[in-house]
Amino acid sequence: MSWSWLDWLREAVGQPQFTLLFAPAAKFLVAIFAIFLLIAYLVFAERRLLGFLQVRLGPNRVGPWGLLQPIADILKLLVKEDTIPNRAVRWAYLLAPCLVVAPALVIFSVVPFGPSPTAPGAPRWYVTDLNAALVFVVALASLGIYGIILGGWASNNKFSLLGGLRSAAQMVSYEVPQGLALVGPLMLAGSLSLVGIVEGQARLGLWFAVPQIVAFFVYFVAGVAETNRNPFDLPEAESELVAGFHTEYSGVRFALFFLGEYANMIVISAIAVTVFLGGWLRPFPSVEALAFLDLVPGVAWFFLKVFAFLFLFIWFRGTFPRFRFDQLMDLGWKWLIPLSLANVLVTGLVVVLVDRGP
Repeated sequence: MSWSWLDWLREAVGQPQFTLLFAPAAKFLVAIFAIFLLIAYLVFAERRLLGFLQVRLGPNRVGPWGLLQPIADILKLLVKEDTIPNRAVRWAYLLAPCLVVAPALVIFSVVPFGPSPTAPGAPRWYVTDLNAALVFVVALASLGIYGIILGGWASNNKFSLLGGLRSAAQMVSYEVPQGLALVGPLMLAGSLSLVGIVEGQARLGLWFAVPQIVAFFVYFVAGVAETNRNPFDLPEAESELVAGFHTEYSGVRFALFFLGEYANMIVISAIAVTVFLGGWLRPFPSVEALAFLDLVPGVAWFFLKVFAFLFLFIWFRGTFPRFRFDQLMDLGWKWLIPLSLANVLVTGLVVVLVDRGP
């Protein structure tokens, strides 16, 4: 008996292998497509907001109110000539953009966009829930620096090399306080799972940003520095280094660096929302008088908080001047690392005392 491909598909969907392999892969592809769309219009929103902050219009020519500008930008980058410098290290030059963007995209596979389903057949708003998801996120987030260093070195350009070296020093300096800032909420939740951390805030009836306000501040400042955004954009300082580590890149490979930067912005915002701002939880989850806010779906609360963080990234770019490099290093090593260590110490003492209490 001959089967059509539709019959084969129906049979495959019913197999447990489909649930274990293909369903998470399909969710991941949908999430990546949504992230790509979000990044395209995040760039548009940034250009319009910067125009407003600088008392000008911003892009408004392509489509009504300029809404098709992201599509025009993508098409331009796709058809633009993609050159490789004669003296570049070819394999490293080609690999670098992929190393920047791939880890950021993989992190979204463990980010919970909404609550676990309570009814059978209800959608689950995350690809997978790892019991060590926070370690997974920190490990992958640290891989992006290799792409920037490779891109700066392999281009065989002095401006690119300086940008890569600056970025290496900056990211190594700010990864330490960023990782330490996540230890406090981890101790309060008693779980490395991102879903477990949100559920810990639900049990407490309070966002971790309240008892962990110092860690929240350290994480956000370090996150802005990790994404090379203003006022920490020294690796690509246009007035000093042309374009920094991606000076020699054009076309699709430049687009990948661009994509990696904005994907990292969304990752930093999503992890901050999940760990410190209750993820999909509404504001003041323990206040019964605000129970009417539960009418808004948890997914909507999550993305509203993420968009608030992304607005801060854009606002900082239009507001603050760039730090000097010595100021950048001083802030990381003399202030943020001691603050994060003190927060871990105090949080550990409080957790031990509470556990020993009645």
